[in-house]
Formats: sequence, structure tokens, C-alpha cells
Amino acid sequence: MMRPLPHPQLDEITVQGILHALSDPIRLEIFGQLATSECAKNCSAFVHVKEGQLPKSTLSQHFRILREAGLIRSERKGVELISSTRCAELNDRFGPMIQAIVEAHVRQREAKGPGSQSA
Repeated sequence: MMRPLPHPQLDEITVQGILHALSDPIRLEIFGQLATSECAKNCSAFVHVKEGQLPKSTLSQHFRILREAGLIRSERKGVELISSTRCAELNDRFGPMIQAIVEAHVRQREAKGPGSQSA
């Protein structure tokens, strides 16, 4: 049996950890897409998050960093990992900071024009 994935408790999540996790343009894009999605998604939905294709090992690393920062919750469903944001919980602790970051990212992406997903 596989062991459960570690997720930090709400009081263990820090602003520094969040900002570090979102400082990478690929992780910011992944989190932004999850935050604006109506449902949880599996990792393979993000293979083409930037030009070209990300190796699965790189994608797994990005999801691990987001999870360890407390930004997402992931659970195993068979061989897949299904992830969703913890925005509601994070809003209780950090107020509108997370939403403001996501909204700024969306505005920045839209300003760059079609086809540009990350810096």
C-alpha cells in the first residue's frame, strides 16, 4: 500500500513558502490553472503547460513543491495524482493574498497575448 502524500497543516504554511513556490513561472501557471478550474485535475493535464512538453519527473517536482508549500492538495487515484488548490483554507489564513497573485498572473499572461503561457 502506498503511503499518503504529506500536506502541511494550515498553521505550518508560511508566506515565504508560498512566494517561493509561486516564484517559478511554470508552478505559477499550474497553480493559476488549478485555481481558476472548477474541478481537481491530474498532473498529465499540465504536460504542455509551456512551449514543448515537460518531462513527467519535472512536472512531479513542481507539484511536490506546490504541495509542500501548502498551495495544493493531492491524492492518489490509482496511478494518477489528482490535485486541487487549498484556496478556501488559505483565504482564511492569508486573506486575499493568494487570489491577488492569481489575478495578477492572469492579467500578466493576457497582456503578453495568445500563446504565451509562462515567462
